[in-house]
Amino acid sequence: MVIPVLDDAGPLAECLAHLARQSRPPQEVLVVDNGSADGSAEVARQAGARVVTEPVRGIPAAAATGYDAAAGTLIVRCDADTRAPQDWLERVAAAFEADPDLDAATGPGVFYDPPGMGGRVLSALYMHGYRWAAGSAVAGTPLWGSNLAVRAEAWAAVRDRVHRDRADVHDDLDLSFQLHLAGRAVRHLPQLRVGAAGRMFRSRAQVRRQFRMAAATLRLNWSELSPGQRWVQRVRRARQA
Repeated sequence: MVIPVLDDAGPLAECLAHLARQSRPPQEVLVVDNGSADGSAEVARQAGARVVTEPVRGIPAAAATGYDAAAGTLIVRCDADTRAPQDWLERVAAAFEADPDLDAATGPGVFYDPPGMGGRVLSALYMHGYRWAAGSAVAGTPLWGSNLAVRAEAWAAVRDRVHRDRADVHDDLDLSFQLHLAGRAVRHLPQLRVGAAGRMFRSRAQVRRQFRMAAATLRLNWSELSPGQRWVQRVRRARQA
């Protein structure tokens, strides 16, 4: 279980409390401290998590360090503001146990901030929009960092290809590009629903930042293989399967 954090002490405590109540407990909880000044690392330790540090700022570096350090054959990732239902990890494990060919999986989320109907409507718009737009760019299923799992073997196959040194990219989308480029099976599983904060929508500046990072991620990965070539590659693999 990998959680990258940067000054997330409050939401992290809530996230870890939800993980402690899982019907199928994680083998370990690994919190990657990316230079927090608010006691996030101490919150993690008090909750029984293992803490590793990553001095290079940015979620791509922190997440990659966590994946590298994770134990076990299945790496599960969430964010510090993720609130997982009690059977989340049980459902994740069941999905991979039922499908030996599955390399990575992701699921939807419901924003609890804002609460109520506003959060549900925003969640639906964002989730469907992200799956359509990012899926078209990737030519496959895009992973979502608040709720994803990847086999350790699949991560090892692409760990040297992700742009871990680029703080201006979306690490989950970047990982999606590399997994699909390597021909790995990635699925969206609606039963893996979690709660997440909608903090990316709290200001116009935040929204603009998200779009800038998306553009940077697309430019980097499309320079390796264009969208059209990716779709041709996908069709050829489907025919060969």
